[in-house]
Amino acid sequence: MEKKTFNVQEWLNKSKPCPSTDTTADIEIITERIERAKTDIASTYADWRDLGFALSDELGEAGRTYYHRLSRYYPNYATEETDKQYTQCLNAHGHGITIKTFYHLAQTAAINIGRVDTRVQNKSRPNENTPYTPNKRSGGLAVWRFGGKNNIESENEDEEMKPLPTIPETVYENIPNFLKQCTEKATSAEDRDLLLLSSLVVISACLPNIYGIYAERNVYPNLFLFVTAQASAGKGRLTLCRKIVEPIHRALRDKAKLEQEEYQRKLSDYAAVKDKTDTERPQEPPMLMLIIPANNSATGLFQILNDNKGVGLIFETEGDTLAQTFKSEHGNYSDGFRKAFHHETISYNRRKNREYVELEAPRLSALLSGTPQQVASLIPNAENGLFSRFIFYFMNIKPVWNDVFIGNDNQTLDDYFKHIGIEFYELYKTLQQQAISIRFCMTKEQQKNFNDYFTLTQNQYICLYGNDYIATVRRLGLITFRIAMILTTLRIMETGNITPPMQCADTDFNTSMEIVKILIQHAAQVYQRLPAEAAASAKQTPKQKILEALPLEFTYKEFLATAQELTIPKRSAERYIATFVTSGLLTHPSHDKYMKSK
Repeated sequence: MEKKTFNVQEWLNKSKPCPSTDTTADIEIITERIERAKTDIASTYADWRDLGFALSDELGEAGRTYYHRLSRYYPNYATEETDKQYTQCLNAHGHGITIKTFYHLAQTAAINIGRVDTRVQNKSRPNENTPYTPNKRSGGLAVWRFGGKNNIESENEDEEMKPLPTIPETVYENIPNFLKQCTEKATSAEDRDLLLLSSLVVISACLPNIYGIYAERNVYPNLFLFVTAQASAGKGRLTLCRKIVEPIHRALRDKAKLEQEEYQRKLSDYAAVKDKTDTERPQEPPMLMLIIPANNSATGLFQILNDNKGVGLIFETEGDTLAQTFKSEHGNYSDGFRKAFHHETISYNRRKNREYVELEAPRLSALLSGTPQQVASLIPNAENGLFSRFIFYFMNIKPVWNDVFIGNDNQTLDDYFKHIGIEFYELYKTLQQQAISIRFCMTKEQQKNFNDYFTLTQNQYICLYGNDYIATVRRLGLITFRIAMILTTLRIMETGNITPPMQCADTDFNTSMEIVKILIQHAAQVYQRLPAEAAASAKQTPKQKILEALPLEFTYKEFLATAQELTIPKRSAERYIATFVTSGLLTHPSHDKYMKSK
């Protein structure tokens, strides 16, 4: 006999729910009411067991999340025990308990089970120009089409794509004063983002004696950034940020020049000595520099890093410079590049004297820019881990002519950023002179919020894309930690306090989290544009197909119609929508209305 879907209206005349078969929506609405009331609706074991039977009968595996949400108000709630109980309910057969029990338990606990939602409804349709506001549940997760085409899309198609969000205005109100100076000359929201992110990256290479502990390992502030857009989109302005650290680079080069001159003098004296028995040949001085050319051999790059105690910054405005280097016979240092992100030991054979060298704890930062095609050239697929190590910022194209004469009578941008560089150099020298390393740390509450957010975000991506994108989410966690470390260190310029440990303020913690919520979306956009093999597995699941096919807003009936067009069984579709809502991929703001999370 075919099982009849339980209809709330037929069962409960008092509540008079809307005549609908949207049982999943009922469960979600009532669960939210229970959460607001913080009520335990199954205080006895029998009720708790039957609640599991009811959810497993109606939702299958998708009901597990609801079981945890409804069980957590029991004083002795335990995750493992709840999981074990729900698994037993799933495996049980012939228990005869249906979703009706869930409604009964809720009503008995004085929970309204009618379909008239008491939440405030958003009656206005979101406008495309509305500034991005992260959704509390979704954490700002972007749903992008992965692997939609086998090749990189054309420039015209880029212009038709929906614009990506920019970093919220509130972030710029709360960043350290030094970064406010770095972004003050921005000409647009995107330009301001570019100046902020580029400043963070170049600064990340120049914070000596600053470290933190993440996943039980010492980590340093270093970041990798790739700014991508079509030609003439404005990404070239990131070269201004190079001037922030040029005083440091020049100081190192000047020191190297003096040491080289002294070396040449000693070498001449050595050559003039006829009997060299008791004379030691002078040693060649290190090649000191901060900014390392990307067009380098693998050994050359590693040797420069070694000469500079593992510290360096690769700064290239054309991403294909690094891509072509990686493809050359002697320039493929991709492996060492990836190791440097996690400060892993890099070993190599030095050209002179066939010396074996181990470079411990390299602290390399990298800032690249280029077109989407150049990204694909550098990172042909996501399997080798290079993609997940980068921050990506995808610039939207705006066909607007900027007035090129504004500000020409005042201080030039070059001079403005040179002045900023001189100011930052003072902080660099202060940190360099510290007798001990200064540890950065987060408060217990910040750690909890950090873990909660990334747990939710990781679950969202697992729900939609499986394991293909997890490495990016996890490394964005480390990137968030590093950004918070940089923000906290820059506060020294305001307070003068260098007393260890250096604890992150809530303002800087929240700022770093808001920045990364935007960066997750930009990374997803770049990932979808990699060659098809990079995301081949991501376009195979019915979940992704149905979510991609849905409009921004839709009803439950429209959802089922879309599933039918894609030949997705109704039962599976019902489970998908429940999973999408609980993971935050969809929101359910009002009766029979669903929205994709932005």
